[in-house]
Amino acid sequence: MDASKIRRYINRFRILIIGRANAGKTTILQRVDPAVLMASRERGVHDIENEMVFRSNPGFVFHDSRGFEAGGQSEFDKVKAFITRRSNERLGLRNRIHVIWYCIPMDEDARSFTEAEVKFFTQCNTGNIIVLFTKFDALYDDEFAELISKGASRKDAEVLAPQHAKEAFENGPQLKLLYNRKGNQHPPRCHICLADMDKDDADCGILIECTAKTLDDDTLKQMFISTQRTNVELCMRYAVEM
Repeated sequence: MDASKIRRYINRFRILIIGRANAGKTTILQRVDPAVLMASRERGVHDIENEMVFRSNPGFVFHDSRGFEAGGQSEFDKVKAFITRRSNERLGLRNRIHVIWYCIPMDEDARSFTEAEVKFFTQCNTGNIIVLFTKFDALYDDEFAELISKGASRKDAEVLAPQHAKEAFENGPQLKLLYNRKGNQHPPRCHICLADMDKDDADCGILIECTAKTLDDDTLKQMFISTQRTNVELCMRYAVEM
């Protein structure tokens, strides 16, 4: 099915992005489309029911949730109900939530999951969810200091810190919670670590590619690939494969 027919069938690719304050959500949205984000909201801020669209690329529709730090149980119930309703097959493919990006910031004050987040990942049937560990470069500073304390030069520590941070994280509590099948009946499809996304040369290609890989429906996958504009190589590769 070519792109024009897919757009008539689905029209828009719908993403729910969840995250606490300062989790880096706006930065990520700006990286998804090279143009400046111009969100249209009919009422309120962080109202999960409202749609945000790129004026330069209306093929994407985003729903925004502030996470659970401010709303407690009521916010949790609201998000859970929204996901359940928007996952209903009766809505038709074009109106469902196609993927969830859940942002967890890794700066020092926010590395642990909140109680409500643990509840979300262990109790909610979240469907097609990708966990984004944002501000991952904050972990580099810890590893840099550790390497210096062990006698590494500053130059060597700067080179080694990112890899050491990734290795330490892979064995850390966050991933154990997410992928523990006994405690978590609905693990995410995958996770990615995003560092230095605030820099001018930041690249969200890994997010685009990971999202495409999690989509089981070929029509939906083609819609996503044709809508995103940040990864031309991905478009070309999927055009050949599909």
